[in-house]
Amino acid sequence: MRRTKLLQEIRVMRFEEAYSGWQAGRLSQEEAARLLGVCERTLRRYINRYEESGLEGLIDRRLEQVSHRRAPVDEVMAVQDTYRRRHLGWSAKHFYAWYRREGGTRSYTWVKSRLQEAKLIAKAPGLFSSLYTDRGSHYWHTPEAGSKVERSRLTQFGRALGQLGIEMIPAYSPEARGRSERMFSTHQARLPRELALLGIADMDAANRYLREHYLPAFNAEFMQPAMEQGSAFVPYVGRELGDILCEQFERTVGKDNCVSFEGRTLQIPADRARHHYVRVKVRVLRYTDGRLALFHGPRLLARYTQDGALLTQALQVAA
Repeated sequence: MRRTKLLQEIRVMRFEEAYSGWQAGRLSQEEAARLLGVCERTLRRYINRYEESGLEGLIDRRLEQVSHRRAPVDEVMAVQDTYRRRHLGWSAKHFYAWYRREGGTRSYTWVKSRLQEAKLIAKAPGLFSSLYTDRGSHYWHTPEAGSKVERSRLTQFGRALGQLGIEMIPAYSPEARGRSERMFSTHQARLPRELALLGIADMDAANRYLREHYLPAFNAEFMQPAMEQGSAFVPYVGRELGDILCEQFERTVGKDNCVSFEGRTLQIPADRARHHYVRVKVRVLRYTDGRLALFHGPRLLARYTQDGALLTQALQVAA
């Protein structure tokens, strides 16, 4: 199990670094614990296990165990394949209702998690109210360097946040830019050195290290408790996030009931809503994996591969 082996190796290498620094007096126990992203009590437990059993004492056997409750691989693949072939674009709740009608016995959470693991549906996190950004071209259109942003002309990023109802606030003060630049500088100074120390040169391994080790340790060192309990985030309710967090382009349907898009011809299949869409303005959506879709207002007309081949026909209003 390559992932398990990598996690174990990273755990051992980071502990050896922290342990040697503590033994040599370069690090206090508190500093060594922060380096590992754990509390001092957990660090002392690691030290005791290491001094009693050596490196073998640091191996977490739970990472190598398979849960007796895990569903058979064939069942997981069958659910994902069914969604992929026949239900692409359905919301998790819509698909789950169909799944139960067809005799499925798993919980809604289980079905949704399996679809999210296969990247067939997007996760729906809570939403924040506003986003404070610099004036980079991916956030804003700025007619002249150093001038105010053009709020009426949205980038793809601005359009997506607008659809979600999130306010964008451009940073004009040098103090605001300085704070973000200092954060970037800290990460750029630390992360490459840690990856080099551990011999990580693979993108997937680097992303796992970033997610599972670097960020928890960084947050433990710099994060401060909120002044008040609770969260200002609100649950997201609305259409599929994948249909918002993507690129969108407006096109006019040609006389052949097709849409031309970047050298591709997207044929609109027949549907029950109308005989044709000639001269109608539609939206072309390009998702992060390159797939395409056509929308007329809220109605999903069809989905396509990144080469423009028809995938599915949708006669219902998108969720």
